[in-house]
Amino acid sequence: MPVFPRSDKILEMKHGPFEVLNSKEIYKNPWIKVQEDQVIWPDDKKGIFGVVEAKEGATILALTPDDQVYLVKEFHYAQNEYAYEAPSGGIDRGETPLKAAKRELKEETGLTAKKWTYLGFINPMTVFLRSPNHMFLAEELEEGEAAEEEKDLIELKKFPFKKVVKMIDDGEITHSATVVAVLKVAKLKGM
Repeated sequence: MPVFPRSDKILEMKHGPFEVLNSKEIYKNPWIKVQEDQVIWPDDKKGIFGVVEAKEGATILALTPDDQVYLVKEFHYAQNEYAYEAPSGGIDRGETPLKAAKRELKEETGLTAKKWTYLGFINPMTVFLRSPNHMFLAEELEEGEAAEEEKDLIELKKFPFKKVVKMIDDGEITHSATVVAVLKVAKLKGM
């Protein structure tokens, strides 16, 4: 069962400048939860908010000493397309973001890393989605075998770091956590 990011009450009677009249869960599955809140806006008008909650995630930028980046190419159902991105996945109950990052990197790529740098987290769509994604730089990599169930779904490929930056500039990589992680590492490298 997933851990949803907000563990407090669904909403209190006051939520920022909004007064909450009612909050109800509309839909839930193992990956997402959707709630609808009836509110009074600060100008005393009634309205609604829809909030989608998903598991927290971890994204890993795996970088070799010669500035090669491991990316995975996989099909994303919601976008109906194949896309390159850094290895990513959900944080399971009881896992820290780092533990999840290590697990996801191994499952998707077969890689393990001796050096880990936390790059912070992002909220990928703050208007209606609650799903923080923690980003890591993984270095001093060792190759191994990816999880069997991932091998048919994911294509693993290495790209020069500068090429990855260009892929972002050209709109070939649109996964928000990958984009932010690459830009943060570019800044660390003085690019």
